[in-house]
Amino acid sequence: MENIIYGIRPVIEALKEGRNTDKILIQKGLTGDNYGRLFKYIRDKNIHHQLVPAEKLNKITKNNHQGVIAYIAQIDYWKVEDVITKAWDSGETPLLVILDGITDVRNFGAIARTVECAGAHGIIIPAKGSVTVNDVSVKTSAGALNRVPVCKEDNLLETISFIKECGLKVVATSERSNNDIYNSELKEPMAVIFGSEDRGVSKACLKLADKSVFVPMSGETGSLNVSVATGVVLFEINRQRKYK
Repeated sequence: MENIIYGIRPVIEALKEGRNTDKILIQKGLTGDNYGRLFKYIRDKNIHHQLVPAEKLNKITKNNHQGVIAYIAQIDYWKVEDVITKAWDSGETPLLVILDGITDVRNFGAIARTVECAGAHGIIIPAKGSVTVNDVSVKTSAGALNRVPVCKEDNLLETISFIKECGLKVVATSERSNNDIYNSELKEPMAVIFGSEDRGVSKACLKLADKSVFVPMSGETGSLNVSVATGVVLFEINRQRKYK
């Protein structure tokens, strides 16, 4: 069961207390002073929200939700600059994973598990149109999501530009790349972008990347599962860094 709060006043109180909120579902057509207060908090805190029919809310809970259900984050999200600083301070070469358009929570959990096992320093996800940390993803990660820093960013493109300003190279994974990972230089401080299996990394993110790489494959299957691809790339980076 995902961690939810329902009812107009409980949700407003949660926002006043600064609870990390993944998204808020609001019934279409609601009006009144309390709902005006709620929307003010949503605007001020730039919280992802959706206007939905009452039927959708009724499927989530049979209790009196008063037209509002909030999904409360199960972890405390990090700032990107803090993750990078922590990596440098530990004497390690920063390695971040950026997830562009990943929506499957089980893939997300598996990626987090791989990130921790590979010793990467954090995961970056967009605030909208992306996975969230819930019971399923935490369980699939074998608890890694409680240990790996996760950054939830409102603007992924601005975040990528900031990462580059911090001295990290940004590498995008793409089947259309001409650079296979085994013949590419991957020892530098870097952030690697992984896209969804159906659409891949977005054109906007590809344009910002310093370079792109692909995983060479045999067989007729078109692509690897994204969590598997993450493991292949991260451990190749580790191999290159260890055996210079």
